[in-house]
Amino acid sequence: MRICELKQKEVINTCTCRSLGCPVDIEFDCKTNRLTALIVPGPGKLCCLFGHDSEYLIPWECICRIGDDIILVEIEEEKCLHK
Repeated sequence: MRICELKQKEVINTCTCRSLGCPVDIEFDCKTNRLTALIVPGPGKLCCLFGHDSEYLIPWECICRIGDDIILVEIEEEKCLHK
C-alpha cells in the first residue's frame, strides 16, 4: 500500500465509534525503518469547522485493522491529541 492510498482512508475510533478524519502524515523511525504513528488533524477551533490547532498522533500499535476504505483504531482520544 502506498502512503497516498493510506491518506484517502477514514480513521474510525472503535472506542467511541467516531470518525477522526483522514491521515495527513505519518511518523517514521529511520533507525528501525518502521512506521510509528499516523497523524490526523484534530478537532477544529470553532464548531469543528475552521482550522486545526492540534492533531491526533495515533501510535501504530493502536491500529486494529486497515480496510479498503477505513482504518480502525482503538485509542483514548484525549491521550493522543497533541497541540
